[in-house]
Amino acid sequence: MPLYHALLLGLVEGLTELLPVSSTGHLILLDALLGDHAEAAKTLNIVIQLGAVLAIALYFRGQLSEHARGLLARRQESLRLAAALGVAFLPSAILGLLLHDWIKARLFGPTPVAWALGVGALAMLLVERWQRTHPGKAGIEHVTLRHAFVIGICQSFSLWPGASRSMTTIVGGQLCRLDTRTAAEFSFLLALPTLGAATLYALMKGGRGVLEMQGGAVALAVGTLVSFGVTWLVISVFLRYVARVGLVPFALYRLALAAVVLSLSLRLR
Repeated sequence: MPLYHALLLGLVEGLTELLPVSSTGHLILLDALLGDHAEAAKTLNIVIQLGAVLAIALYFRGQLSEHARGLLARRQESLRLAAALGVAFLPSAILGLLLHDWIKARLFGPTPVAWALGVGALAMLLVERWQRTHPGKAGIEHVTLRHAFVIGICQSFSLWPGASRSMTTIVGGQLCRLDTRTAAEFSFLLALPTLGAATLYALMKGGRGVLEMQGGAVALAVGTLVSFGVTWLVISVFLRYVARVGLVPFALYRLALAAVVLSLSLRLR
């Protein structure tokens, strides 16, 4: 894999992992554009999420440390948050294990990604309109176990590349009557177990193939480092932006990208 491919993968992963536009979908489209169709390239797309995981952990280090101490001290707010993250994590973890090979074989392509982008955009627009008359609560302490289960079910739809883990969890939070910033913050924290588990699973399944690919080790290191740096820059900007503007601009971008990809796919048939 040429070095600039790895740089582009890391850049796209970092820019899109936390935005509701689907990092996996964008990486699949980038692979198609660059001509990277090898199985190892698909695995690399997942593994470089490690950079985003590390950036999230570093950004929220104060909050995570506080809750870690709270767990040891058995403080209720920390126990509730840990339980909520566990409940939200389980549905997609179970379905991901059961459907991993089928998803990778059937949905890792430009056309399925485009449909997921479009369907997700319509869901975002509908929920944003609904939330205008159903304002949400602010503060991560308002996430209950019932909310977490709903968000976890919504996150399961992100197994369809192009749907976006960030989009499904933020929309799930909005449906639970959380404000957009709180839904986004819970989504970011939920990324730690979800992306961490997905990265470890991908490494176990295909890590050797990545390392055996020509330039694979360097590509993995470069992609992960770039992903880490760009994700770190994106987090705070996105939290402020989405609290002020909402999800509509991202939904419109998804619709435009879906239309372009579908039109190109039809022309190439």
